[in-house]
Amino acid sequence: MAKEIKFIKEGIRSVFIEEYLKSQFQRADYSHIEVSKTPLGTRIIIFANRPGIVIGRGGEKIKAITEYLREHFKLDNPQLDVKEVRDPDLDAQIISRQIASSLERGLNYKRVANMTIKRVMDSGAVGIQIRISGKLGGEKSRTDKFMQGYLQHSGETADRLVSKGKAEALLKPGKVGIQVKIMNINIEQEMKQQKEKLLAEQKAE
Repeated sequence: MAKEIKFIKEGIRSVFIEEYLKSQFQRADYSHIEVSKTPLGTRIIIFANRPGIVIGRGGEKIKAITEYLREHFKLDNPQLDVKEVRDPDLDAQIISRQIASSLERGLNYKRVANMTIKRVMDSGAVGIQIRISGKLGGEKSRTDKFMQGYLQHSGETADRLVSKGKAEALLKPGKVGIQVKIMNINIEQEMKQQKEKLLAEQKAE
């Protein structure tokens, strides 16, 4: 039982660390983190669209964040690495934050959603769904959903192939929530890749 409790505590701590880093690096188009234990300590890889903002001038920002993680999250010798997101237009977290930023600048949410869908689909996505909830041009709150293409909504396949992101826009009427799901590869394509990988392994053997 002790191992299970330790595993749960580590998982909860990772969630809090991610929430903290997300709040610190919104301007950097933060995507996600990967946390791993190494013989030297705890390694955290931060994925962002604008890594220069994460690092800061002369590495000052990353040094301050490292020290904060050591003190407040009791991490053993945290080592932070920053990597640029390969294709930000297929990253749901980055897209959700960009939508929130556009809404905060006063742009119409329907126009923003439709333009975003076109950009994402043009980048090679199989499908995308955008949900925007809050006071959208009226006194009552409501939810509008925008979709295009094919999206797997549940199961192990959805967990593996669908990128998910959430953000909030702070508008005068109140908070507006944005949820984005992007499917980057279809099931048939993945099965084909798995088959090719298996044949290559068998040939090598």
